[in-house]
Amino acid sequence: MGNVVFGFGAHDGITDGPEWLRLTTQADRDGLDHFSLSDHPYLGGRLDAYAAIGLVLGRTERIAGLANVTNLPTRPPAILARTVGTLSALSGGRVVLGMGAGGRWDRIADMGVPRLSAGEAVEAFEEAIVLIRLLSGGGDPVTFEGKHYRVTNLEPAPVGAPKVWTGSVGRKSLAATGRVADGWIPGHAADWLSARYRESRPVIDEAAAAVDRDPSEVATVYNLPGRITERALPATRDGDGRWLGGSPAQWVEELTGAVVEHGAAGFTLFSPTGGTPDGVTLGRWANEVAPAVRAAASQATAVRAAASQATAVRAAASQATAVRTTASQATAVRAAVSLGGRSAAPAPGR
Repeated sequence: MGNVVFGFGAHDGITDGPEWLRLTTQADRDGLDHFSLSDHPYLGGRLDAYAAIGLVLGRTERIAGLANVTNLPTRPPAILARTVGTLSALSGGRVVLGMGAGGRWDRIADMGVPRLSAGEAVEAFEEAIVLIRLLSGGGDPVTFEGKHYRVTNLEPAPVGAPKVWTGSVGRKSLAATGRVADGWIPGHAADWLSARYRESRPVIDEAAAAVDRDPSEVATVYNLPGRITERALPATRDGDGRWLGGSPAQWVEELTGAVVEHGAAGFTLFSPTGGTPDGVTLGRWANEVAPAVRAAASQATAVRAAASQATAVRAAASQATAVRTTASQATAVRAAVSLGGRSAAPAPGR
């Protein structure tokens, strides 16, 4: 188990900007790992995700920024590679590249972007991730001839590509995630107990294995709406099984189980309605929930490792005992055979 990451998501209206900046400063001070913004450039009332991320990275010291997820059709991958490369270089690597194939095609087309079919959008999505990686980390000039994207003799940026987390939903997009991405954000705020997760994660794992990747290389990071209450709630999930929230202790128990039993790699907190958590909630998330989950998950993993090691030791001891028993039995047989041979020999003089 690697380090579990904790972040928060924001409603990125322009009028919400001052409060959002205050919250990102608070989250950075309290040790959260990332903040996220949605990316809907066709909506005039929203902050531009990458301009806002750049501003916050310049005002903070530790927290990373994430577009959750990048609206790829409106951001050509060669330009996007330069954008995230610059943010990474100036911030010391504090950027995650969230990637989506594009969902609201009516509005995307309103911006003059040619409409793609669902299958074409997924092809472009996978090509884009490959191209962004090629244009990162230095090396020789890149010429890339894809079906949807082409570049000629472009010099890669000298900084490495950031981690890529996708918001894949359909089977083709999930398979692309397994082949080329570093992380997956389940769609529609689905969590580890949802049918969406149970049906989707195997698609990622199978696609990863098919290209000789370890499926565990693709982390699962959940968008998680919910309340963090002062007192325990009588029920932490609704009738449909969706997470509602609860006290810090209830959150810690639930998320520790997600990490230990289901391999969760991280969580991005949203308000119950999918917006920005308030300052009190964000403080509880950073100071009461996140460190306790990390500690409990680490302890549980250590206990499991110790138990596994003890089982292995017992198995080895049992095998050694069996070998000794077999050897002892073989010695006894040889002795019996030797004794029987002497008994059968003729007596002297007869």
